Amino acid sequence: MASFGRFIRLAFGACALLLVTMGTPAGAQQVNPTASSVKEQQLLQELNRIQGRVSIPDQRSGVLEQPQGREWREFRNVTLRWIGGVAIIGMLAVLVIFYLTRGMVRLESGRSGRTIVRFTLFERFVHWMTATCFIILAISGLNITFGRPLLLPLIGFEAFSEWSQWAKYAHNYLSFPFTVGVVLIFLMWIAGNIPNKVDVAWLKRGGGIVGHDHPPAYRFNAGQKMIYWIVVIGGGLVAATGYELMFPFYISGIEGMQMAQIVHSIVAVLFVAAMIAHVYIGTIGMEGAFEAMGSGEVDVNWAREHHSLWLDEQTARTGPNDQRPRPATAAAE
Repeated sequence: MASFGRFIRLAFGACALLLVTMGTPAGAQQVNPTASSVKEQQLLQELNRIQGRVSIPDQRSGVLEQPQGREWREFRNVTLRWIGGVAIIGMLAVLVIFYLTRGMVRLESGRSGRTIVRFTLFERFVHWMTATCFIILAISGLNITFGRPLLLPLIGFEAFSEWSQWAKYAHNYLSFPFTVGVVLIFLMWIAGNIPNKVDVAWLKRGGGIVGHDHPPAYRFNAGQKMIYWIVVIGGGLVAATGYELMFPFYISGIEGMQMAQIVHSIVAVLFVAAMIAHVYIGTIGMEGAFEAMGSGEVDVNWAREHHSLWLDEQTARTGPNDQRPRPATAAAE
C-alpha cells in the first residue's frame, strides 16, 4: 500500500511537470541574456528618439539620441570639410591663376599727383574693425572644422587644446563687435549699393578686371555691391545662427540647433572664400585700390578709370578744389 502511494505521488508530479513545460513559450526554453532587450535601431524607429526623465528644469536635456544627430555628425565631419575645402582652396587657386595670367590691374593713365577723399575716418574705422574681427572669427571658426585633422597632428594634443580654448573665447566675444560692424556697414552704405542699370553694363564689360576696359561706375561698382550684400546678408546669417548656438535651447530644440549649425558653417566657409577675393582685389589685384581704405584718399586718375560717374558727382558738388596734391613721398610709389 505504501509503494502504491509513492507511485501515485510520482505520477502526479510527472503530470504537473509535463503541464508546466507545455505551457511555457518555446522562446523561453533557450537561455539568451539579451533576448528581452530592445535593440537601439528598433527603439529609434519606434520612438524617433531616445530620451529619459531628468530632474533639472530643462526637460530637453533628457534627449540622449535622435536620428538627425547622425546625419548632422556626417555633415560636420565629412560634407562640410569638402564644401569648405573646395570653396577656399578653389578660390585661392583661381586667384593665383588669374594673377599669373592677368597680373595687377595697373593705372593706364598713370598717377595724376592729385587725390580725392573716398572714405571718411569713421567709415575706415568701421571697415577695419569689422575686417579684423572677421579674420579672427574665420581662423578660429575654421579651426573647429579643420583643426583636428590638420593642426592637431602638427602641434600635439596639449598645444592644440590650449589654442582651441583661446580660439573659442575669441570667436565668442569678437562676434559682438563684428555684428555691430555689419549693422553699421549696412546703414552707412545702403544708399550707394542699390543695383541699377549701370551695374548691368559694368558686368557686361568685365568690370575692368577682364581686359583693359574701364566701364563707368558710381561710388560702388557692381563687384563692390556684390561684396556689400555678401557682407550684410552673410554676416547677418552667421551672426543670427551663431548666437543661437552660443545660447543653446533659448530659441529652438536640438533639431533647430543642428540646422543653425549647418547654415552657420556653410555660409561661413563661403563667406571666407568671397572675402579672399575681396582682399585680393583690394591689395595686389588692383593698383591704388588699397589707398581707399588705407589713407582714405585715392588718386584722381584711379577714380576716373574705375569710378568715373562718382568722380563727376564729386567734382560737380565740390568743384576741382576738393582735389588736393599728393605728397611728394607718395608720388614716388
